Amino acid sequence: MLILLLSGTGMSYGQTSATASFTASATIIQPIGITTTSNMNFANLDAKSGGAVILTPENTRISTGDVALAENAAVSAASFEVTGEEGFAFSISLPKDEFILANGSESMIIKDFTSSLAEGGSLTGGSKIVRVGATLKVNPNQTPGVYNSRSPMNVTVNYN
Repeated sequence: MLILLLSGTGMSYGQTSATASFTASATIIQPIGITTTSNMNFANLDAKSGGAVILTPENTRISTGDVALAENAAVSAASFEVTGEEGFAFSISLPKDEFILANGSESMIIKDFTSSLAEGGSLTGGSKIVRVGATLKVNPNQTPGVYNSRSPMNVTVNYN
C-alpha cells in the first residue's frame, strides 16, 4: 500500500544563495640591491708571447700560454654585496659581451665572466657577498702600462 501526503498547494525550495566576506592584505618587501665592494684587478703580469689570465671568483689567477704572473700581487675578483628581503632567493646576470681594457691605443680583451654563485643564491640574514671573475686575453709583447676598462661592466640581480 502506498500513502502520499501532500501539504499545501505549492512546493518549497532550500536557500538559493549565500554570502561570505573576505579581507585583503599586501606585504611590501625590501627592494633587492647590489653594491660594488671591490673592483676587479688582474694585478701585475708579464705578457711575454701572450696568452690569457683567468681570474677566479676566489681571487686565484691561472695563466695560459706564456703570460707570467707576478707573485705577491694585489689580485682581486670584483666583489658585490647583494641586499634584500631575508631568505628570498635571487638570480644574477653577468656581462655576456667582451670588453676592452685600454692603455692609450693599446688594448686587451676581458670576457667569460664567472660568479661565486652558480646561478643565484639566497639572502641569508638579508645579504649575500658575490664575487665575479673573468678571463683576460693578453696579446704577445703587450705594451707595459696600466690598462683600465673603457666602459663599466654590469652585474644585475633579480628576485626569483
